[in-house]
Amino acid sequence: MKIKNSLEEAVDSYGDDHVGSSSDNPVRPDAFELSNQEKIELIEEKVADILHILGMDLTDDSLKGTPNRVAKMYVDEIFGGLHPKKKPKASTFSNSYKYGEILVEKNITLYSTCEHHLLPIIGKAHLAYISKGTVVGLSKMNRIVQYYAKRPQVQERLTLQIVKELKSVLGTEDVACVIDAKHLCVNSRGIKDISSSTITSEFGGAFKNNETKREFLDYIKLDTEF
Repeated sequence: MKIKNSLEEAVDSYGDDHVGSSSDNPVRPDAFELSNQEKIELIEEKVADILHILGMDLTDDSLKGTPNRVAKMYVDEIFGGLHPKKKPKASTFSNSYKYGEILVEKNITLYSTCEHHLLPIIGKAHLAYISKGTVVGLSKMNRIVQYYAKRPQVQERLTLQIVKELKSVLGTEDVACVIDAKHLCVNSRGIKDISSSTITSEFGGAFKNNETKREFLDYIKLDTEF
């Protein structure tokens, strides 16, 4: 039986311990030199290699299109948020109606991918901000979540990125985000705990005040099923 070396053991333990390297995704400087089509073609070859190594018969009707489907899914869909050209344009508008209380957009469905095992992260994001003179379209808040989610991610980083982007768009520190999500790397492998979920939060500006923070968290609990 092959004994793992210290590097392999360290990599395994990092994955289990959910370690992230920084608040920015670890992307190489040359990440976007290849076109999307070139990436799809290269990934297709690698996926075919993996399936072949696993012993799958790629001449079978059910499998022969799988490498191409996976490659297109990676580039165009679940990892599409890596490309800066796909960043949503979050237009702002003057807060002409002088709304000065908390605005909450909750239960934003979130699909991401754990960067340690490339398994899904599925959950809900809840966002809030207090206007400093500008507001952003509600759908743009959802689009910001989806953009940063469509990457190999860790949940802590995703939470920070969403808040940082909203602060930049709105020109205010008064932004908050809570994410509650299930990680299939925990639910379907390893410990296989299907009941647990992970909650992360980031509170900026006024939301660091306990009273404002509590108001936001109480809004999240409201039953808004229709």
